Amino acid sequence: MKKKIRLYLDTSVISYLDQQDTPERMRETQEVWDILRTNKYEIVISNIALGEIEECEKDKWLKLIDYITELNYIDYYANEETSELAEIIINQGILKPKSRDDALHIASAILSDSDIILSWNFKHLVNIETINGVRKICFNRSFNKIIDIYSPNVLLEKEDDENE
Repeated sequence: MKKKIRLYLDTSVISYLDQQDTPERMRETQEVWDILRTNKYEIVISNIALGEIEECEKDKWLKLIDYITELNYIDYYANEETSELAEIIINQGILKPKSRDDALHIASAILSDSDIILSWNFKHLVNIETINGVRKICFNRSFNKIIDIYSPNVLLEKEDDENE
């Protein structure tokens, strides 16, 4: 049996499920969510993401929690090892100290044995410098695999190809 791809969802993927000021991205995210509901992929959501979602205004938070409960997902709880790896990510200049939560997302994804981080955060996560830096961390720290970082719409492209 083929192993499912394990996807780590950062906060942006969940948040854009109800992002009225960007209707196109919200629509794409909802389409991705439809795919995630099928259990085709293993999903990881960390307490970092859940904590950031709690900062939303109450109506949005309730909607997002409803969406999350639709998924069969793996809880990842950040711990001391997660914090230490996030510090390495910052100390190596992959992210700046003010982006500590993003470093914690990367560390959580690596330590939860995820294959891919899905994120709409192009400024800090889905960019060449971060992707290359994360690959170097994985290689230099002897993790058993390299983790990729993509925007969620890559799943839509794959689904479109399968439907043709």
